[in-house]
Amino acid sequence: MHPVQREIERLFALGPDAQKDPTARDIFLQFRQALTSGQIRAAEKREGRWAANEWVKRGILLGFRLGALAQMDDGATLSFVDKETFPARRFTVSDGIRLVPGGSSVRQGAYLAPGVICMPPMYINVGAYVDEGTMVDSHALVGSCAQIGKRVHISAGSQVGGVLEPINATPVIVEDDVLIGGNCGIYEGAQIGEAAVLGSGTILTRSTPIFDVVRGEIYRASGSEPLVVPAKAVVVPGARAISKGKGAEWGLSLYTPVIVKYRDAKTDRGVELEDLLR
Repeated sequence: MHPVQREIERLFALGPDAQKDPTARDIFLQFRQALTSGQIRAAEKREGRWAANEWVKRGILLGFRLGALAQMDDGATLSFVDKETFPARRFTVSDGIRLVPGGSSVRQGAYLAPGVICMPPMYINVGAYVDEGTMVDSHALVGSCAQIGKRVHISAGSQVGGVLEPINATPVIVEDDVLIGGNCGIYEGAQIGEAAVLGSGTILTRSTPIFDVVRGEIYRASGSEPLVVPAKAVVVPGARAISKGKGAEWGLSLYTPVIVKYRDAKTDRGVELEDLLR
């Protein structure tokens, strides 16, 4: 158990009265620092399965409860009004993170490992965990509590949803060496297995089945189980025909993601990340 876990649970249970507790602010700041430094995270893999750390998500929500609106600016051109408990992060050369100029922002409470590259404009929200060598490209979003592995490329215009609420829900998980193509959307706790590839425009939600034409399987979310993309799967946007009613009469089809292959040497050459950029 982390040293602040018990106190975070106690304060969260107080509801609005947590604001009256004289120790609440100091405890929360300790919690936020542990989150920002990667000592704690919103979800972890245990015995091969990802699970949410509910107390961490409660701590994040506690921060919003304790915070008051405040004006934040850089003294020059930028001005924001937000909860002062979650200001934007500021980086130094010693952090080993490339934050390229041009309108990007990372919130306090988000962990970025050394070697992460952020291309403008992009946004990383509180509770997110972004591991070594990952690139977050232009106009990309990493949402609250999303867990991103090593050497992932989140291409331009892609949205990685978070899932802060409900507290017991596992957030979006992207494992090591995944390539997320441009304008993809990963939402509602979907999990992307190691070294998978999402072709441009792929959308994944809990209600979206994935059709695997290689293995002859259909993958769906069910009950408490998230939608899972298998390791090394190459997923592209596809369509399936409506088989009855007006949809069939009109010749309509519905969007669906399709696994068309699994990564091989040819795929690896096509998606290889360039070390020179890092």
